[in-house]
Amino acid sequence: MPSLTHEFTESFDAPPERVFAALTDEAELTCWFAEHAEIDLQEGGSFRFWGRNTYCTPARWQSKQKVVRVEAPSLVVFSWPVDGLESEVTLALAKDPDDSSGQRTVLKGRHHFPEAPAVDRAVDLVDDMWRIAVANLRAHLAGGAGVCKPDYSDPVPRIRQTVSITAPRWKVFHALIDPATLNKWIATDASVQPEEGGRYSYGWKYQVRGRQVEGGPTKILEIVENAKLVTDWPDWRGDTSRPSQRVSWVLEAIGDQTRVTLIHEPFERTSDVSDYPHGWADFLSRLKQQVESAA
Repeated sequence: MPSLTHEFTESFDAPPERVFAALTDEAELTCWFAEHAEIDLQEGGSFRFWGRNTYCTPARWQSKQKVVRVEAPSLVVFSWPVDGLESEVTLALAKDPDDSSGQRTVLKGRHHFPEAPAVDRAVDLVDDMWRIAVANLRAHLAGGAGVCKPDYSDPVPRIRQTVSITAPRWKVFHALIDPATLNKWIATDASVQPEEGGRYSYGWKYQVRGRQVEGGPTKILEIVENAKLVTDWPDWRGDTSRPSQRVSWVLEAIGDQTRVTLIHEPFERTSDVSDYPHGWADFLSRLKQQVESAA
């Protein structure tokens, strides 16, 4: 079997000492990364994490991760047996050279499998797991709001989020179907035909592994004026072999407010949820701000 190496670089608004603590302290790890953790921070010591938030490791006896190398507060390397396969994670921290205050950290991560996991889309699996972890680490360092640990025990993973907006339903619905308004909070070049089967696009374009992708929804599956909008959601990496998902926006009048419920489903596996929860939470916040600030 071929090997697999996933590398990533992220920055955080916290000094290296603070980020290192979040990565290596038992109590902190259970806030953003795992349900349970046991850490003995020395070479050869335990770096155990397990529970419903850890892929293929629901029980303590299955957690056999160990510290390979540690240099506080700049480096931690640990072994991570994943589904019977050995792997090694390297997390290196340094002050951001572009930040003179020293209060910003650059994290360079590497997750190496001598033998790639024998699962469908192994590269995506590892990428998505670290997208989840990084997004949760960022939320944790910012105070904890928005941490959304994956539940690998859930047989039907999906995203369900709500926000209350002080505005009538028609105003919120307008923000979902008017191209000019969409461009102010979620889209870059929106295109909308407000009818079932009509075109619905945010105009997103980006690169995935050197390939141009037109992301986001492409068409309306269901539309009920001032009450509901359902769109398709093709694979964000542009993999046409993957089944399309759907995103539903449900609007309910609650007094002088509108409760917006967003449902993104179905996901084939828990890791596919990736960092969507954090992205949708941000967009719901932007929707609220846009609608409530509009004249």
